[in-house]
Amino acid sequence: MSDLQKYLDIATEAALAAGAVIQGYLGKLADSVVEKGRPGDLVTIADQASESVILETLRRHLPEHSILAEESGALGNQDHEYLWAVDPLDGTTNFAHQYPVFAVSIGLLVAGEPQVGVIYDPSRQELFRAAKGLGATCNRRPIRVSPTQSLQQSLLVTGFAYDRRETTDNNYAEFCHFTHLTQGVRRSGAAAMDLAYVACGRLDGYWERGIAPWDMAAGVIIVREAGGMVSAYDGSALDISSGRILATNGHIHQGMITELARVGNKQKQIIV
Repeated sequence: MSDLQKYLDIATEAALAAGAVIQGYLGKLADSVVEKGRPGDLVTIADQASESVILETLRRHLPEHSILAEESGALGNQDHEYLWAVDPLDGTTNFAHQYPVFAVSIGLLVAGEPQVGVIYDPSRQELFRAAKGLGATCNRRPIRVSPTQSLQQSLLVTGFAYDRRETTDNNYAEFCHFTHLTQGVRRSGAAAMDLAYVACGRLDGYWERGIAPWDMAAGVIIVREAGGMVSAYDGSALDISSGRILATNGHIHQGMITELARVGNKQKQIIV
């Protein structure tokens, strides 16, 4: 067994256990939902319990690896070659409202590059997995990105950062722009699920800003192994710490780059 396959199986064990924990809390949060400092940025006892299970699993199998987790922060040497990026409950706001779009997301960065990813949607019992060179699957069956060739034929998805109320760099203009160019733009509220759906062909493209490494680490490798493309907004190499990501089926990638730049130029002219 290759190291990446071993790590993929460990991440799968952790994600499935965490998903079971999350489902046990669904609809039972009572007054345990609190904001983490910004309006709409929620945390619940389910997030914390899920993360505890994931951390215990990773430490039991891979005590020498480092971790960057949404609730616990940086654990171990963040410059370590092997760094796990963990989102124990992506889509907490959805979960708190019992809106069934949320997931566990566990990704492994090797020398800063996503190499292993697992996203588990406990509501639909869909397990998305990938490791570099090993392909991408949903419930152990191979998945591929969509064959959609043009923006006009595409269905996109995006999200809005928690600071959207305080900054003009909030994605609203891009959302409206792409809504007019495509067959539609969705907003699910869970970045990991957006990436998983691009990987399996349910969506054709995704862009977002203001997200953390744990939001995208797993999804990046799953999209790439499913045949898609992931980059910065301008098409350059993705910096996973930048907070910005563009992921597509590949066919519409350049089109999205062009249109993102067009909106950005208009915004600059308005500001001037």
